[in-house]
Amino acid sequence: MIRVLLADDHPVVRQGLAAMLGAEEGLAVVGEASSGPEAEARAAALRPDIVLMDLRMPGGDGVESIERMTSAGLPCRIIVLTTYETDTDILRAVEAGAAGYLLKDVTPGELAGAIRAAARGETVLAPSVAARLVDRLRSRPDAPRLSERETAVLRLVAQGCTNAEIGRRLFIGESTVKTHLLRAFGKLDVTDRTAAVTSAMRHGLL
Repeated sequence: MIRVLLADDHPVVRQGLAAMLGAEEGLAVVGEASSGPEAEARAAALRPDIVLMDLRMPGGDGVESIERMTSAGLPCRIIVLTTYETDTDILRAVEAGAAGYLLKDVTPGELAGAIRAAARGETVLAPSVAARLVDRLRSRPDAPRLSERETAVLRLVAQGCTNAEIGRRLFIGESTVKTHLLRAFGKLDVTDRTAAVTSAMRHGLL
């Protein structure tokens, strides 16, 4: 049985999804959330296999919730289910750790199939989303990809903030700041803060 958590701020959408998935063999909706923070808490408590996550919800950005759940090591696979398909939304979600990105015009059969595929460890993307990602990579094949948190840290570095100041502003520990910096250094192929900021600016990331 694949256990699914629904995260969407519209009750009607959640009810529709619950009814739709409840009719599918091998799928069970084990909980619902109406905001990003609630989804994080429910995912930690319920340990679902799959989280269907909208991007636009009250209480914080959906991508930030995806990044926090991924960083926390939760066993769930997160599939974005949204009406938005801008390049920025898609890239941010994938970089944050989403296992899939689907649009809300998906059919019940396609959604059920995507959930089963994600549970098997596969990546599931709407055709239009996959096309956008391919086009983006072809246009800038050598550009490094920083996560949202890595970008936020480097922006504060560019403003002259220390690791401690960055931690206070982003509400994360100093050790976590260092981890994000080291990951950014690796992606940018640099060894210090100044070079990281310079490289990120050169690639148009800041």
